[in-house]
Amino acid sequence: MSSIAEIRKDYILKSFNETDAAADPLMQFDKWWQEAMSGNLPEVNAMTLATSSADGVPSARIVLLKGFDEKGFVFFTNYESFKGQQLAENPRACLVFFWKELERQVRITGIIEKTSDIVSDEYFNSRPEMSRVSAMASPQSRVIESRQWLENEVAKVEPGSIKRPDNWGGYIVRPITVEFWQGRANRLHDRIQYTLEENGGWKMERLAP
Repeated sequence: MSSIAEIRKDYILKSFNETDAAADPLMQFDKWWQEAMSGNLPEVNAMTLATSSADGVPSARIVLLKGFDEKGFVFFTNYESFKGQQLAENPRACLVFFWKELERQVRITGIIEKTSDIVSDEYFNSRPEMSRVSAMASPQSRVIESRQWLENEVAKVEPGSIKRPDNWGGYIVRPITVEFWQGRANRLHDRIQYTLEENGGWKMERLAP
């Protein structure tokens, strides 16, 4: 336990001030996203997705961002998975990006809804063939009897029958708050939070580290 407690890192790469921040959090995210992309970070689109059931039981896992614009952040999954069930009960979610090489974190909370069938079809059809097969064959999050059972289900999918299942598609997280965290020395981190206001504008505030 003592050796775990002694693990620490000081953050010294950058700072983030109100004067550096864009007026809109989606514009600011795009700026940080471009810097992360140009830095060739591994799995740059990996994000923690946190959900909860109607009675408040939380769950979190890593998923992949597949697009973002002024409307929100998009990912794809099985609608009947555990996260899909929770999102049906409680259509709110939190996303967290951690780009350790840049000593940065972005935390997004918002309302979630399904993307259109057109968007889901377009992305599904762009995936590698075996990724599409696995989406058809896997009853995600359900108990299965063995690895062999899963491989047998994959083998049953005929090449000419590959199409997006009705229970598979996209979600978009429409942000309500977005926090940008920049690591700083001595744990005096920079935290700038945007909150969506009733008029559709964004209020920017600094949070204590």
